[in-house]
Amino acid sequence: MEPFISFEGLVAPLDRANVDTDAILPKQFMKSISRTGFGPNLFDELRYLDRGEPGQDVSKRPLNPEFSLNLPRYKGASILLTRQNFGCGSSREHAPWALHDYGFRVLIAPSFADIFFGNCFKNGMLPIVLPAKVIDELFSAVYLTPGYRLRIDLSSQRVMDSAGNTWHFDIEASRKESLMKGLDDIGITLSKAAVIRSYEAVRKQQEPWLFPSKA
Repeated sequence: MEPFISFEGLVAPLDRANVDTDAILPKQFMKSISRTGFGPNLFDELRYLDRGEPGQDVSKRPLNPEFSLNLPRYKGASILLTRQNFGCGSSREHAPWALHDYGFRVLIAPSFADIFFGNCFKNGMLPIVLPAKVIDELFSAVYLTPGYRLRIDLSSQRVMDSAGNTWHFDIEASRKESLMKGLDDIGITLSKAAVIRSYEAVRKQQEPWLFPSKA
């Protein structure tokens, strides 16, 4: 997983509350555990005017001209600004996979569903919680300023824009460290390999019957 230390990107608005994981990635696309290839079907029912099915050529599907991600001004956005309780519903990890595969690295909202929130960190994305009043201010700035960008500094836990505005966000210390070191759950375990080997060696001496020799 790529380390996340600082990041700057174009902001796209999704002005909806209670967006659930089925809206993020509809269930019919959950056919793989590869973590990649889900980006074209992110927000499928909102982005397209027809019903999507696995294997379709999305380039031939009719786009919803009113959906924000289809507007030219938000092309290439890597920061998603949205409303409260984002990622609610089922706990499918495919939802953050789709967001990451599309190109989002930062999500900003007044609140997130708990399991989805944790899954974002495991997949190299930073979900940032800011007060609802600040979210309102950011939506206004996005709508009024074409090409509106934000810069995130994880070390100082700050969100900044080009106008000099700065907002502080909270993050659990262990999650911050994992993101900055680029460690997912497997990486965290492997980083403790020496401690695990030492523990196993002691257990083998103390309780050898738990480690039968191989024939």
